[in-house]
Amino acid sequence: MPEKYRKTVFIIAYAKSEGKIFYLLLKRKLHWIGWEFPKGGLEPKENPFEAVKRETKEETGLIPLKIKKFNVHGKYNYRNKIPDRQGIIGQSYSLYAVEIKKEKIKFDEHEHSGSKWVSYSEAMKMLKHSNQKTCLKKVNDWLRKKTK
Repeated sequence: MPEKYRKTVFIIAYAKSEGKIFYLLLKRKLHWIGWEFPKGGLEPKENPFEAVKRETKEETGLIPLKIKKFNVHGKYNYRNKIPDRQGIIGQSYSLYAVEIKKEKIKFDEHEHSGSKWVSYSEAMKMLKHSNQKTCLKKVNDWLRKKTK
């Protein structure tokens, strides 16, 4: 029986600049509208680290400087059926943090309509899905401990 959940990676992309941490949000336009982090499905025979590198490059135009895997996993159901994902009812994900340079983003215009570098508190206000907020908090707590 085929997997009902598409395996994906959630990527909290951040940059350190002027002694602060900035998070990258992308404005989604494909399948739903709203702000999100880079994310994407694993391709056949691809491991999660390879997917993180590929998706970061595809969705930002940038190469990860550092990648950190978190022991955070989850799954969620799609709100509506997605025509190009027959038989798939949702996504399962694992969480990664990726440090990239704080520069202009070359986002995928098929999936996104904009990008924005924001503070932790701004990101929390802009995100609408609780699983993304939980992931952001986990990464932010880790980054704050690291910089003390």
